[in-house]
Amino acid sequence: MKTKEEYIASLRKLNLEVYILGEKIGNVVDHPIIKPSVECIAATYELAEKKGNSEIMTAISHLTGKRINRFCHIHRNTHDLVSKSKMGRGLGVYTGSCFQRCVGMDALNTLSIITYNIDQKHQTEYYKRFLKYLQYIQDEDLVCCGAMTDAKGDRSLHPAEQTDPDQYLHVVKERKGGIIVRGNKLHQTGATNSHEIICMPTRAMREEDKDYAISFALPSDTKGIIYIYGRQSCDTRKAEGDEIDTGNILYSGQECMVVFNDVFVPWERVFMYKEYEFTADFVEKFAAYHRQSYSCKSGIGDVLIGASQLIAEYQGIAKASHIRDRITEMIHLNETMMCCSLACAHEGHQEPSGTFFVNTLWANVSKLNVTRFPYEISRLAQEIAGGSLVTMPSEKDFKNPKIGKFVEKYLKGVEGVKSEDRMRTLRLIENITLGTGAVCYLTESMHGAGSPQAQKIMITRESNLERMKTAAKRLCGIES
Repeated sequence: MKTKEEYIASLRKLNLEVYILGEKIGNVVDHPIIKPSVECIAATYELAEKKGNSEIMTAISHLTGKRINRFCHIHRNTHDLVSKSKMGRGLGVYTGSCFQRCVGMDALNTLSIITYNIDQKHQTEYYKRFLKYLQYIQDEDLVCCGAMTDAKGDRSLHPAEQTDPDQYLHVVKERKGGIIVRGNKLHQTGATNSHEIICMPTRAMREEDKDYAISFALPSDTKGIIYIYGRQSCDTRKAEGDEIDTGNILYSGQECMVVFNDVFVPWERVFMYKEYEFTADFVEKFAAYHRQSYSCKSGIGDVLIGASQLIAEYQGIAKASHIRDRITEMIHLNETMMCCSLACAHEGHQEPSGTFFVNTLWANVSKLNVTRFPYEISRLAQEIAGGSLVTMPSEKDFKNPKIGKFVEKYLKGVEGVKSEDRMRTLRLIENITLGTGAVCYLTESMHGAGSPQAQKIMITRESNLERMKTAAKRLCGIES
């Protein structure tokens, strides 16, 4: 397995075409806006090295028998699924941010199911290709960016009906050694911090859409792939040279628009090619896996609850009954999210390929809770924090030789607590509920792995209403 230092060194070897704030950059590792997100993924390597973490952060490869990072592992039993949920929460606590690596793990596990199923029907060799690719990922301990979401253009139209065919990633033409693809993938978490990008279909497709029914993997610096870095609230604070005002002084996430400008994909890297009838199952499998992955929000919730308790103590209100009540409610909501993630893991089952898959109904219940609860936890955190959360002067004011003494004097809380500590805690709450941290804690909770309506559709589909009706009829004497 790679060390944290080896991972960072491996990023320096990539030749990515990246644009941020309108400028092309050559070094993603040291760019002040990107660097905290690099450190966040690096934490997945750092914690895998530490003694006592092997049960959660690592696993034994079913291909080679070697110990590997769990993010490169294919789930072989429900214990693996449970460990995945616990790993997500643990990393959420450690980083207080999006560690960007779960989407690649979910893509690998989905491919291990879908490629096998396609082969069973069409006598193709996708599963064989995938296993070869998987061993490469495991041997090199690589970060994969799982890319599903297309721009979609006019959402009332199918892919083949779009005026601009590039609104969905599609095959442009075949060549002797592979295919040429064109299009995009949006909202790509950790894209510039990844070694590989795995593309998947974004929706169920018809025969007319078969040119869009493709899945493949490429090195992230393949010629023709362009990364346009996503703008985030308060993102330039990371480039200002101050520390307090960033809130989370160590880590952050990242999202990118990824453009495929006539990119060549060799056949050995193609895992689905026009088998449109498997796209619906592909999307549903990946979505369920990824909805389980939102156990990380309970980890970030732990950080936010801790910061809320701290600021209550710093401001002398921690013993007030209404504050204790709000902290308890935050804990209740946070643990409910984690319980659902664990439940869908415990109730997992084995697919024909041997890969273990989560309980689809409970994975969707888990994610639907995630679309709501972080917002309520954030509201309660802001209520406890008070107005200084958004009116507090900057770190530069605090350090100014003339006015700094006033900032320190009037931001003082209880005796024995430094004004700076109060400022740091408020900035962390601001970061998670309003700033760059809110990208992964709030908006990603709403729209990542599908917006709320997608979960509601799956919950309705997976629930057995006929069984419930039969139970009701029996108890009130209606003949069935």
